[in-house]
Amino acid sequence: MSDAITIEELTDNFELFDDWDDRFSYIIDLGKKMNPMPEEEMIEENKVRGCMSQVWVTSRLEDNNTIMRFNADSDAFIVKGLIAVLMAIYDGKSPSYIADTDAIAVLAQVGLDQHLSPNRRNGLVSMVERIRRDASEALN
Repeated sequence: MSDAITIEELTDNFELFDDWDDRFSYIIDLGKKMNPMPEEEMIEENKVRGCMSQVWVTSRLEDNNTIMRFNADSDAFIVKGLIAVLMAIYDGKSPSYIADTDAIAVLAQVGLDQHLSPNRRNGLVSMVERIRRDASEALN
């Protein structure tokens, strides 16, 4: 991901905005800054089930299997922005950290969970479950 952001930066930036329209615009901008996923990775086996939009996620281990890298994309701008937020939490972290970290709880700290539609929230949960499952499998 280009211009990757940390969760601390995300939290700080959220505090700069007075309303959720501005925060969602910021999230969409984060998604627009992400590198696109190569089309050959946008295949059925990489799709995340439970999302209204199309979402693809791939993962790989790097640095002697000590960290995980993710590549993800969506056909919806806001979802791609949510992916960017998840990458701030998970990309480049150890499989054990990822398996043990619930991004939904992290996002609740900034109030994001309360401002998503039920369908978007379900899709976000599906993406988190997929990422954490990949991390758990990497631990075995």
